[in-house]
Amino acid sequence: MTGETAVIGRFSSSTSSEAGAGHQMLPVETGFLTLGMNVLKKFSASLPYDSSWVTFDELGYLENSCPAFQREVIAVFNHHPVLAVIRKQSTPFLNSIRNRKDVFLYDLDEPVLPVGCVIMASGLGKRFGGNKLLADFHGKPLLSHIIEITGHSLFADRIVVTRNAEIQAFCKKENIPVLLHDLPGRNDTIRLGLEALQNNINLTLRGCLFAVSDQPLLSRESLESMVLSFSQNATGIYRFCFSENSIPFLYGNPVLFEKTYFSELSQLPPGKGGSVLLSRYADHVKSIPVIKKEELFDIDTTADLIQLEHLLSENPSSSSF
Repeated sequence: MTGETAVIGRFSSSTSSEAGAGHQMLPVETGFLTLGMNVLKKFSASLPYDSSWVTFDELGYLENSCPAFQREVIAVFNHHPVLAVIRKQSTPFLNSIRNRKDVFLYDLDEPVLPVGCVIMASGLGKRFGGNKLLADFHGKPLLSHIIEITGHSLFADRIVVTRNAEIQAFCKKENIPVLLHDLPGRNDTIRLGLEALQNNINLTLRGCLFAVSDQPLLSRESLESMVLSFSQNATGIYRFCFSENSIPFLYGNPVLFEKTYFSELSQLPPGKGGSVLLSRYADHVKSIPVIKKEELFDIDTTADLIQLEHLLSENPSSSSF
């Protein structure tokens, strides 16, 4: 930081008609063309690409008066990763930034769209030899992990769907919405969970995420990445993957469906799950990468539980776990 400053705007007088509609500030072009341009040129001159970050505190109305400054801003976007605050006004300059394919836009007024979460906990644990979701994992019931990472404000509503009275009791004790049923199929769990969320008359969901309960290394950061990505482009189906050299090779849960699939999710064939729609609409599926492939591992047997306990013990401070 050089400590240099420049004036880029001044308040208009109460009788002035110079300012644009709804604005009290008038642009001072010399501020953009002198110090502003000189600073930006230091960054836009980095060719072909510099990985150091550039931050814009705010881009908005005043910049519209200076096309030369706008061009330098775009040059910085082309040559650096950028973190920028931009106003919500619709102007050619601001829209050109929003519409870039390499821009991830986070709306502070509506950071995420209303997405529901169905936590599927209806399995009988036959291969595990008992109720695996209440088995101890790192000092807590296995089910606790998915409940913890789907909490707070990430999801508009959520519900645990189970056939086990002990799990129902556990959820009620933790004040977690839960639905107990006695139907046999995976399709039943999906339908009942989705219907329960849709019966909330105060909520209109744009999508719904279906999560299994036995992925104890799945991170909240990955869930946030999926919901934020969906909020930028609320179409299709989102699923997790692990990639090497930018090539996805391992896919897993959870899966997030946009609301246009709700009707089909409620009418899945007996015993079938969401994979039916993943196959039917393969070209609609968007893959969201996780940092570590272990996030996609689930627990079917006691050996799996021991293995993932060991992985977690080796990485106790890992942000991915």
